[in-house]
Amino acid sequence: MKFTKEIKIALVAILAIVVLFFGLQFLKGLTIFSNDDSYYVTFNDVSGLSPSSPIYANGYKVGVVKDIIYDYSPEGKIVAVMGLDKNMRLPQGSHAEIASDLLGNIKVNLVLGDDPLHMLAAGDTISGGAELGMMSKLGSMMPAVEAILPKLDSIMSSLNVLLADPALRNTLHNVEGMTGNLNATSQELRSLSASLNRDVPGMMHKANGVLDNTQQLTKNLSAVDVAAMTASVNKTLENVEQMTRKLNSNEGTLGLLMRDASLYNNLTATAASADSLLIDLKAHPKRYVHFSIFGKSDKQK
Repeated sequence: MKFTKEIKIALVAILAIVVLFFGLQFLKGLTIFSNDDSYYVTFNDVSGLSPSSPIYANGYKVGVVKDIIYDYSPEGKIVAVMGLDKNMRLPQGSHAEIASDLLGNIKVNLVLGDDPLHMLAAGDTISGGAELGMMSKLGSMMPAVEAILPKLDSIMSSLNVLLADPALRNTLHNVEGMTGNLNATSQELRSLSASLNRDVPGMMHKANGVLDNTQQLTKNLSAVDVAAMTASVNKTLENVEQMTRKLNSNEGTLGLLMRDASLYNNLTATAASADSLLIDLKAHPKRYVHFSIFGKSDKQK
Protein backbone atom coordinates (compact mmCIF):
# COMPACT_ATOMS: atom_id res chain seq x y z
CA MET A 1 0.00 0.00 0.00
CA LYS A 2 1.42 3.28 -1.07
CA PHE A 3 0.99 6.28 1.24
CA THR A 4 0.57 9.61 -0.38
CA LYS A 5 2.30 12.68 0.91
CA GLU A 6 -0.92 13.99 2.46
CA ILE A 7 -1.44 10.74 4.42
CA LYS A 8 2.10 10.85 5.77
CA ILE A 9 1.63 14.44 6.89
CA ALA A 10 -1.64 13.50 8.61
CA LEU A 11 -0.05 10.54 10.43
CA VAL A 12 2.83 12.72 11.64
CA ALA A 13 0.36 15.33 12.87
CA ILE A 14 -1.70 12.72 14.74
CA LEU A 15 1.48 11.29 16.32
CA ALA A 16 2.55 14.78 17.36
CA ILE A 17 -0.85 15.42 18.96
CA VAL A 18 -0.64 12.13 20.90
CA VAL A 19 2.88 12.89 22.09
CA LEU A 20 1.83 16.41 23.07
CA PHE A 21 -1.16 15.05 25.04
CA PHE A 22 0.88 12.49 26.96
CA GLY A 23 3.66 15.04 27.46
CA LEU A 24 1.22 17.47 29.04
CA GLN A 25 -0.11 14.68 31.21
CA PHE A 26 3.41 13.84 32.31
CA LEU A 27 4.20 17.46 33.07
CA LYS A 28 1.07 17.66 35.17
CA GLY A 29 2.30 14.72 37.24
CA LEU A 30 -0.25 12.29 35.84
CA THR A 31 0.82 8.84 34.79
CA ILE A 32 0.68 8.18 31.10
CA PHE A 33 -0.85 4.76 31.45
CA SER A 34 -2.88 5.33 34.55
CA ASN A 35 -3.07 2.47 37.05
CA ASP A 36 -4.12 4.64 40.00
CA ASP A 37 -7.18 4.23 42.20
CA SER A 38 -9.54 7.17 42.26
CA TYR A 39 -10.92 8.63 45.49
CA TYR A 40 -13.11 11.69 45.96
CA VAL A 41 -12.71 14.52 48.45
CA THR A 42 -15.35 17.14 49.19
CA PHE A 43 -14.25 20.69 50.01
CA ASN A 44 -16.05 23.89 50.85
CA ASP A 45 -13.17 25.93 49.43
CA VAL A 46 -10.34 24.83 47.12
CA SER A 47 -8.49 28.16 46.83
CA GLY A 48 -5.19 27.53 45.04
CA LEU A 49 -5.88 23.83 44.39
CA SER A 50 -5.65 22.70 40.78
CA PRO A 51 -5.38 19.46 38.81
CA SER A 52 -1.90 17.92 39.06
CA SER A 53 -1.45 19.22 42.61
CA PRO A 54 0.56 16.61 44.56
CA ILE A 55 -0.97 14.49 47.31
CA TYR A 56 1.15 13.46 50.31
CA ALA A 57 0.69 10.97 53.12
CA ASN A 58 3.07 11.39 56.06
CA GLY A 59 5.29 13.56 53.86
CA TYR A 60 5.53 11.03 51.01
CA LYS A 61 3.96 11.67 47.60
CA VAL A 62 1.29 9.04 46.91
CA GLY A 63 -0.66 10.62 44.04
CA VAL A 64 -1.96 13.74 42.29
CA VAL A 65 -5.22 15.60 41.92
CA LYS A 66 -6.75 14.46 38.64
CA ASP A 67 -9.70 16.78 38.40
CA ILE A 68 -11.81 19.29 40.32
CA ILE A 69 -15.59 19.22 39.91
CA TYR A 70 -17.98 21.85 41.21
CA ASP A 71 -21.30 20.58 42.57
CA TYR A 72 -23.99 22.97 41.43
CA SER A 73 -26.46 21.65 43.97
CA PRO A 74 -27.61 23.98 46.78
CA GLU A 75 -24.90 22.57 49.03
CA GLY A 76 -22.25 24.00 46.72
CA LYS A 77 -19.62 21.39 47.50
CA ILE A 78 -16.46 21.08 45.42
CA VAL A 79 -15.24 17.56 44.66
CA ALA A 80 -11.57 16.84 43.96
CA VAL A 81 -10.71 13.56 42.22
CA MET A 82 -7.56 12.04 43.71
CA GLY A 83 -5.47 9.49 41.85
CA LEU A 84 -3.66 7.43 44.45
CA ASP A 85 -1.17 4.62 43.96
CA LYS A 86 -2.85 1.21 43.97
CA ASN A 87 -0.67 0.16 46.92
CA MET A 88 -2.06 3.03 48.99
CA ARG A 89 -4.78 2.05 51.46
CA LEU A 90 -6.93 4.61 53.25
CA PRO A 91 -8.26 3.61 56.70
CA GLN A 92 -11.75 4.68 57.58
CA GLY A 93 -11.83 8.07 59.27
CA SER A 94 -9.17 9.54 56.98
CA HIS A 95 -9.54 13.07 55.66
CA ALA A 96 -7.64 15.49 53.42
CA GLU A 97 -6.27 18.98 54.04
CA ILE A 98 -5.18 21.65 51.58
CA ALA A 99 -1.81 23.10 52.62
CA SER A 100 0.76 25.47 51.18
CA ASP A 101 4.51 25.80 51.74
CA LEU A 102 6.54 28.98 52.16
CA LEU A 103 6.81 29.39 48.38
CA GLY A 104 3.05 29.27 47.95
CA ASN A 105 2.92 25.80 46.35
CA ILE A 106 -0.40 24.07 47.05
CA LYS A 107 -0.59 20.42 48.01
CA VAL A 108 -3.01 17.98 49.64
CA ASN A 109 -2.06 16.20 52.84
CA LEU A 110 -3.84 12.98 53.70
CA VAL A 111 -4.49 12.59 57.41
CA LEU A 112 -4.87 8.84 57.85
CA GLY A 113 -7.40 7.38 60.25
CA ASP A 114 -6.51 5.17 63.18
CA ASP A 115 -8.58 2.12 62.14
CA PRO A 116 -6.15 -0.32 60.47
CA LEU A 117 -8.77 -3.06 60.11
CA HIS A 118 -11.35 -1.23 57.99
CA MET A 119 -10.16 0.32 54.74
CA LEU A 120 -11.92 2.55 52.23
CA ALA A 121 -12.54 1.17 48.77
CA ALA A 122 -11.54 2.87 45.53
CA GLY A 123 -14.20 5.38 44.57
CA ASP A 124 -15.19 6.25 48.16
CA THR A 125 -15.51 9.85 49.28
CA ILE A 126 -13.75 11.47 52.22
CA SER A 127 -14.08 14.93 53.73
CA GLY A 128 -11.59 17.69 53.17
CA GLY A 129 -10.71 21.08 54.54
CA ALA A 130 -7.96 23.69 54.76
CA GLU A 131 -4.95 23.09 56.96
CA LEU A 132 -4.56 25.57 59.79
CA GLY A 133 -1.32 27.09 58.52
CA MET A 134 0.87 29.74 60.01
CA MET A 135 -1.10 32.62 58.58
CA SER A 136 -4.35 31.20 59.92
CA LYS A 137 -2.77 30.77 63.32
CA LEU A 138 -1.57 34.37 63.19
CA GLY A 139 -5.09 35.46 62.30
CA SER A 140 -6.48 33.67 65.33
CA MET A 141 -3.87 35.35 67.49
CA MET A 142 -4.69 38.86 66.31
CA PRO A 143 -7.37 39.57 69.00
CA ALA A 144 -4.88 38.72 71.73
CA VAL A 145 -2.22 40.87 70.03
CA GLU A 146 -4.65 43.78 69.77
CA ALA A 147 -5.40 43.44 73.48
CA ILE A 148 -1.68 43.56 74.30
CA LEU A 149 -0.92 46.62 72.14
CA PRO A 150 -2.12 49.26 74.69
CA LYS A 151 0.03 47.63 77.38
CA LEU A 152 3.00 47.60 75.02
CA ASP A 153 2.45 51.31 74.32
CA SER A 154 2.44 52.04 78.07
CA ILE A 155 5.58 49.97 78.56
CA MET A 156 7.36 51.81 75.73
CA SER A 157 6.41 55.18 77.26
CA SER A 158 7.80 54.08 80.62
CA LEU A 159 10.99 52.90 78.93
CA ASN A 160 11.40 56.25 77.18
CA VAL A 161 11.04 58.09 80.50
CA LEU A 162 13.52 55.74 82.13
CA LEU A 163 16.06 56.10 79.33
CA ALA A 164 15.79 59.90 79.51
CA ASP A 165 16.64 59.91 83.24
CA PRO A 166 20.22 61.26 83.84
CA ALA A 167 20.61 58.86 86.75
CA LEU A 168 20.53 55.98 84.29
CA ARG A 169 23.41 57.48 82.31
CA ASN A 170 25.39 57.97 85.53
CA THR A 171 24.65 54.38 86.51
CA LEU A 172 25.85 53.15 83.12
CA HIS A 173 29.00 55.26 83.54
CA ASN A 174 29.60 53.73 86.97
CA VAL A 175 29.02 50.27 85.55
CA GLU A 176 31.63 51.01 82.91
CA GLY A 177 34.11 52.00 85.65
CA MET A 178 33.26 48.89 87.63
CA THR A 179 33.84 46.80 84.51
CA GLY A 180 37.27 48.38 84.12
CA ASN A 181 38.09 47.63 87.76
CA LEU A 182 36.89 44.08 87.34
CA ASN A 183 39.10 43.68 84.28
CA ALA A 184 42.10 44.99 86.26
CA THR A 185 41.27 42.67 89.16
CA SER A 186 40.92 39.77 86.77
CA GLN A 187 44.34 40.60 85.31
CA GLU A 188 45.87 40.66 88.81
CA LEU A 189 44.21 37.37 89.67
CA ARG A 190 45.66 35.82 86.53
CA SER A 191 49.12 37.11 87.49
CA LEU A 192 48.68 35.76 91.03
CA SER A 193 47.53 32.44 89.67
CA ALA A 194 50.57 32.25 87.39
CA SER A 195 52.85 33.09 90.34
CA LEU A 196 51.20 30.43 92.48
CA ASN A 197 51.54 27.88 89.70
CA ARG A 198 55.23 28.71 89.55
CA ASP A 199 55.95 28.76 93.31
CA VAL A 200 53.59 26.12 94.66
CA PRO A 201 55.63 23.10 93.41
CA GLY A 202 58.70 24.33 95.35
CA MET A 203 56.58 25.02 98.42
CA MET A 204 55.05 21.60 98.17
CA HIS A 205 58.54 20.07 97.93
CA LYS A 206 59.62 21.91 101.10
CA ALA A 207 56.41 20.95 102.82
CA ASN A 208 57.06 17.33 101.90
CA GLY A 209 60.54 17.65 103.46
CA VAL A 210 59.04 19.08 106.66
CA LEU A 211 56.50 16.28 106.72
CA ASP A 212 59.29 13.73 106.28
CA ASN A 213 61.21 15.27 109.21
CA THR A 214 58.05 15.33 111.30
CA GLN A 215 57.41 11.70 110.50
CA GLN A 216 61.00 10.84 111.45
CA LEU A 217 60.65 12.80 114.72
CA THR A 218 57.38 11.03 115.43
CA LYS A 219 59.06 7.73 114.70
CA ASN A 220 61.91 8.57 117.09
CA LEU A 221 59.49 9.69 119.79
CA SER A 222 57.51 6.51 119.40
CA ALA A 223 60.75 4.54 119.87
CA VAL A 224 61.45 6.22 123.25
CA ASP A 225 60.63 4.06 126.28
CA VAL A 226 58.41 6.53 128.07
CA ALA A 227 57.72 4.18 130.98
CA ALA A 228 61.41 3.66 131.70
CA MET A 229 62.12 7.38 131.39
CA THR A 230 59.27 8.20 133.74
CA ALA A 231 60.51 5.66 136.28
CA SER A 232 64.03 7.12 136.09
CA VAL A 233 62.74 10.67 136.59
CA ASN A 234 60.59 9.57 139.51
CA LYS A 235 63.62 7.86 141.12
CA THR A 236 65.75 10.99 140.65
CA LEU A 237 63.07 13.17 142.19
CA GLU A 238 62.80 10.76 145.10
CA ASN A 239 66.59 10.99 145.72
CA VAL A 240 66.44 14.80 145.54
CA GLU A 241 63.57 14.76 148.02
CA GLN A 242 65.56 12.54 150.44
CA MET A 243 68.62 14.79 150.17
CA THR A 244 66.49 17.89 150.79
CA ARG A 245 64.89 16.23 153.80
CA LYS A 246 68.33 15.37 155.27
CA LEU A 247 69.59 18.91 154.64
CA ASN A 248 66.60 20.28 156.52
CA SER A 249 67.25 17.89 159.47
CA ASN A 250 70.06 17.89 162.06
CA GLU A 251 71.43 14.61 160.74
CA GLY A 252 74.64 14.42 158.76
CA THR A 253 77.45 16.87 158.19
CA LEU A 254 75.63 19.13 155.69
CA GLY A 255 72.55 19.27 157.90
CA LEU A 256 74.62 20.27 160.93
CA LEU A 257 76.58 22.84 158.90
CA MET A 258 73.37 24.42 157.60
CA ARG A 259 71.46 24.45 160.91
CA ASP A 260 74.20 24.81 163.68
CA ALA A 261 74.45 28.52 164.64
CA SER A 262 77.57 28.02 166.78
CA LEU A 263 79.47 26.74 163.76
CA TYR A 264 78.52 29.94 161.92
CA ASN A 265 79.70 32.08 164.84
CA ASN A 266 83.02 30.18 165.12
CA LEU A 267 83.61 30.51 161.40
CA THR A 268 82.86 34.24 161.63
CA ALA A 269 85.30 34.66 164.53
CA THR A 270 87.97 32.65 162.74
CA ALA A 271 87.55 34.81 159.65
CA ALA A 272 87.89 37.95 161.77
CA SER A 273 91.06 36.62 163.45
CA ALA A 274 92.51 35.68 160.06
CA ASP A 275 91.74 39.14 158.79
CA SER A 276 93.49 40.77 161.79
CA LEU A 277 96.48 38.49 161.33
CA LEU A 278 96.78 39.47 157.67
CA ILE A 279 96.59 43.14 158.57
CA ASP A 280 99.32 42.74 161.23
CA LEU A 281 101.41 40.67 158.81
CA LYS A 282 101.32 43.43 156.29
CA ALA A 283 102.18 46.02 158.91
CA HIS A 284 105.02 44.11 160.68
CA PRO A 285 106.27 41.37 158.38
CA LYS A 286 109.55 41.05 160.32
CA ARG A 287 107.73 39.73 163.32
CA TYR A 288 106.85 36.64 161.42
CA VAL A 289 109.64 36.20 158.83
CA HIS A 290 113.41 36.23 159.83
CA PHE A 291 115.77 36.24 156.86
CA SER A 292 119.45 37.31 156.66
CA ILE A 293 121.98 37.02 153.89
CA PHE A 294 124.82 36.42 156.41
CA GLY A 295 123.02 33.87 158.48
CA LYS A 296 122.38 36.18 161.40
CA SER A 297 119.06 37.10 162.73
CA ASP A 298 118.11 40.37 164.30
CA LYS A 299 116.29 40.42 167.54
CA GLN A 300 112.98 41.93 167.46
CA LYS A 301 112.75 44.84 169.80
